[in-house]
Parts: sequence; C-alpha cells; structure tokens
Amino acid sequence: MQYNTLGRTGLRISRLSLGTMTFGDGTGMWESIAGVDRKTAVDLIAAAIDHGVNLVDTADAYSEGQSEVLLGQALSKLGVDETRMMVATKVRLRTGTGQNDVGLGRSHIMRSVETSLRRLKRDHIDLFQLHDRDALVPLDETLRVLDDLVTQGKVRHIGACNFSAADLERAAGICTHSDRVRFASNQVYYSLAARDIEHEIVPIALANSVGLIIWGPLAGGYLSGKYSQRKDESSVTAPGRRTNLNFPPIDPAKAAPIVGALHNIAETVGAQPAQVALAWTQGRAGISSVTIGARSTEQLLANLGSVDLALPCELTQQLTDISAPDKPYPYWMQSLHDTDRLVP
Repeated sequence: MQYNTLGRTGLRISRLSLGTMTFGDGTGMWESIAGVDRKTAVDLIAAAIDHGVNLVDTADAYSEGQSEVLLGQALSKLGVDETRMMVATKVRLRTGTGQNDVGLGRSHIMRSVETSLRRLKRDHIDLFQLHDRDALVPLDETLRVLDDLVTQGKVRHIGACNFSAADLERAAGICTHSDRVRFASNQVYYSLAARDIEHEIVPIALANSVGLIIWGPLAGGYLSGKYSQRKDESSVTAPGRRTNLNFPPIDPAKAAPIVGALHNIAETVGAQPAQVALAWTQGRAGISSVTIGARSTEQLLANLGSVDLALPCELTQQLTDISAPDKPYPYWMQSLHDTDRLVP
C-alpha cells in the first residue's frame, strides 16, 4: 500500500480507504446499497488491514446507524485500534423523525458525535466530516462546534463532504479569521464518468491544502463493466444496486465509450476494468485517498489490486481524453484566451 499526507495535517492515510455504506441493511435506498452482515464486515475489515488500508469511512445515516454499529463490532472483534485503522464518520443527514434530528446545528452535531462514539466503541473520531452543507445553519456556527469537539478530544481532524469550491473558500476564510481548526479534507464524487470537480473544487482544495477523498470512483459500479446499456437504461446484464437505484446518476450515452475503453485497456494490461478505473483515479492531482466499497472479500481484494497497477502514460492519456468533460463558462472562454499566454 502507498500512503499520502492528508491536507496540512501530517496524517498519513492509505491511498485506498474502505467505505462501509454497504454495511447493514435498511429500507429505502439502503435496501439497494447495503446488505453486508457482521461476519462479512469482519472479513472485509481484516482483508483491508492485511493490505495496508488504515482508514475506514462510514456515516451516522448509513443504514439508519447500522453501518457504524457493525463497524464498531468488527473493529472490536479484531482488536484493532487507531494505530492500525482510523475511522472517519459524518454528520448532517437525517437520523430520526424529530425536528432537530438533521442538519449542522450545535444540538444535532453534539448528539451525533456521542451516538457515533458509542456505536463505534471508541473514545474519539479520527476524521469527523460534514456530510454536506446546511442551508439553514450559518457555517460559522457549525465550524465553532467542530472546533469545540477537537478541543475536547472527541474529534482529531475535521473534514467536509460534497462542499463546493465556494463552500471551501468560505470555510477557510472563517477559520483563518477566527483561528479555528480548518478542514483537512473534502470528500467528493469523482470518476471517469464524472469529472466536475476538476473545474473549481480541485484548484481550490490545492490552494487551501485540503486533501480530496474520493467517493464513487466506479460510479456506483457502472465502470466495473458489469452493466450494459439497452434501449432502457435501467436494464442491466448483472444484478447490482443500479438495478433499482441510479446513484450516482449516469448518462449511459456518455459513459458507454468510457466503459468500452476500460475493457480494451484491461485486456491490454491484464487487469479488470474496475482496477483500471481505480488506477486512473488514484493518479489524479490533489487526491489523498480513494474510497472503495465491497460486498465480498473477493471484490475488495480485486479492487485493492489497483494500487499495484501502473498504467502506461499513453493508456492513461487515452482514458483522460475519452472521458474529458465539456468546459462550462467561463472556463472555455479562459482556455481560448490562454492560448497566447501559456507556452504549450
């Protein structure tokens, strides 16, 4: 395993981290995503540790809290402490029916931390992340609570998820002005099928020394190659969560050529399409860790194998070219004007 430094923290995290959104079961969307029981969770954690993974990611809302419970039980059964596996969890999504069982206000955040610690069977959270912004609560209030939690020792580092570049800049400004703890990371969706973060989020993260942790690097399994497009995009050739849930959303017309290229390159280098997609993602600028999930040990081990896959430059460029997104305004205009200022 290879390791990267997370933002400005000095914390070294594995290039691949383990996601536990598949842990537990539940209703609604979790019925399509989750399904991993306690025994399999233990096996997955053990396999990840054996291959050098030292960060596991969960959230208080995953499977109505079952993900944190199973993760805590697995870590306890294996006798694993923070020196071998650090834990990242999140707060923001709804966790109950009450008016204040959601969001980033002080009350909900403090309650969520205590609940997560009990489920995880630990005395602190290594990386505590905001699952998204809260349009109702001022960011200043939220950042003050996070700073308090770090001071109390319940949280080691803080991060964001799904924050825009503007959100990151606003948070950096507040923390600098008030001398509060700053975000170490921003967990964002990024894959060959969705490269939106390259326009603004990546440059701002680099400028503010915020590490990027990637979720959805296989676009919900689409880039593994097991799904194939028919006249109805919901029709697939293999069972999986996309059979019932198009998340993250995919445009099959744009993704199909990418999947085709992944198959061709996989045959060339003697790997699986998913491994090729993960290898490409790991090599992109600003990325500290790529989070991978799995339903079985075999699937996890296959994805972990992407760490050792060195794609030739020409094949990497082929994937980069075929998946290149259209530039939104003003970036296409700026690129046009850059032609007489930048040396090729």
